[in-house]
Amino acid sequence: MLLGIYGLIFEFYNPGWGAPGVVGAICLLTALFAFQALPISYAGLALLVLGVGLMVAEALSPSFGILGAGGIAAFIMGSIMLMDSDLPGYQIALPTILAVALFSAGVLVFTLGMLMRARKQAVVTGVQHLVGAIAEVESIIDNNPWVRLDGELWQVDTSSALAVGDEVTVTGIDGVILRVEKR
Repeated sequence: MLLGIYGLIFEFYNPGWGAPGVVGAICLLTALFAFQALPISYAGLALLVLGVGLMVAEALSPSFGILGAGGIAAFIMGSIMLMDSDLPGYQIALPTILAVALFSAGVLVFTLGMLMRARKQAVVTGVQHLVGAIAEVESIIDNNPWVRLDGELWQVDTSSALAVGDEVTVTGIDGVILRVEKR
């Protein structure tokens, strides 16, 4: 109970950490069940709702898995505690619980893997991705060479003479003018 309270207090004082709030909420609901302050069906239902809510929050927030992992843990515990009956028709089958939890964990791992791969990719927006690109001189207007790069015409600055059709490599960007070297 105290771990749950302190986890929530820490999360409220330092929002954005995620782990103390998730662990605190799960610990509080489990403690309320252990103290029999909540009947088993309500505690299980609350953990199920918390688990689904945390998994949805994981999908909608820029976090790194703590919400999803806590959601899966809360979902499993809530599913097990949901039904308090010895009758076989009124229980949730453990293979069903594990199948749904494993599917949710698989989706979480797949999503986090895609996120990590996307973070390692090269920058494709902004002007900095143009450095190192190869372009061809398209025209020369008033002794100023122009190249087409990424569908746009750029005026270039170079120390060597360029002619139409020459290939150049972008070495830098100065405002709206590309600094290039002849290849």
